Amino acid sequence: MVTRAAAVTREVFGQTLLALGKENPDIVAVGGDLNVSTFAYLFGREFPARFFDLGPAEQNMMSIAAGLAFSGKIPFANTFAVFGTGRPYDQIRVGIAQTGANVKIIGSHSGITVGEDGVSAQAIEDIALMCALPGFHVIVPSDGPETAQAVRVAAKERGPFYLRLSRLATPVLHADGSSFRLGRAEVMRQGLDLTLIACGIMVAAALEAAETLARTGVQARVLNVATLQPLDREAILQAARETGAIVTAEEHYINGGLGSMVASVVAQGYPAPVEMVALHRYAESGAPAQLLAKYGLTAADVERAARRVMTRKGK
Repeated sequence: MVTRAAAVTREVFGQTLLALGKENPDIVAVGGDLNVSTFAYLFGREFPARFFDLGPAEQNMMSIAAGLAFSGKIPFANTFAVFGTGRPYDQIRVGIAQTGANVKIIGSHSGITVGEDGVSAQAIEDIALMCALPGFHVIVPSDGPETAQAVRVAAKERGPFYLRLSRLATPVLHADGSSFRLGRAEVMRQGLDLTLIACGIMVAAALEAAETLARTGVQARVLNVATLQPLDREAILQAARETGAIVTAEEHYINGGLGSMVASVVAQGYPAPVEMVALHRYAESGAPAQLLAKYGLTAADVERAARRVMTRKGK
């Protein structure tokens, strides 16, 4: 693991959006009253004529973003993940997904690590919602440098994007300027005994679990699946063939997220035992670290799942 200082992915988004705004006059920002929290205010301060704050009216925000896209602009619609996916879902489905509008939706404060804001602010279903929309690109970056590259890719590639970001600072796993390949999984660690497949903040937990497993002679491959749609099916099937056992790890509800998608690929292409580290119910208000421990989303939980899947594999 890279041991550099942690970075806040939502802040990296704001900084990258500002840089893109200086490079491309067609980039605009559409906000939902949370522009300070998402760091989109950096763009708005520099380009007030290209910045539209609609307040807590997410349905209007998405419809206006679609209109801007069809006017030749590249709109970045940003708010908390829970408000940017669930509340305006029909507008996203009809106005953006079905039309293929060139809208980039940035959902910050995802998962349960939004912490003390409580269950109403915790987006644990958003991956399932957005991956259910044909034509949408869905990206869950693992750290700051990957976020910066993903934002740039989203701006460059046509079509609708959803980027899922975190509230807290997270470990930096990539060097600045490292490449991000849309639709391709990244091998973060080699291994042939099993594969740990993770996204977002759980990539660091998977790497930590792999290091612990290695001390007992178990060599785990670690795949960072930042792009959940389109999913890198070949990398998943290669892992199933070469390691024979898989653990998925995500800060999301167990149904409809990374684990469900990986299990579907494996079942269709190369059956192998799969264990899933994910949420099984709604959480509560509390400190992020305490919530991750209570609801089973730590490196120790990934390690325990690895031990279980190795038993099922027969080793």
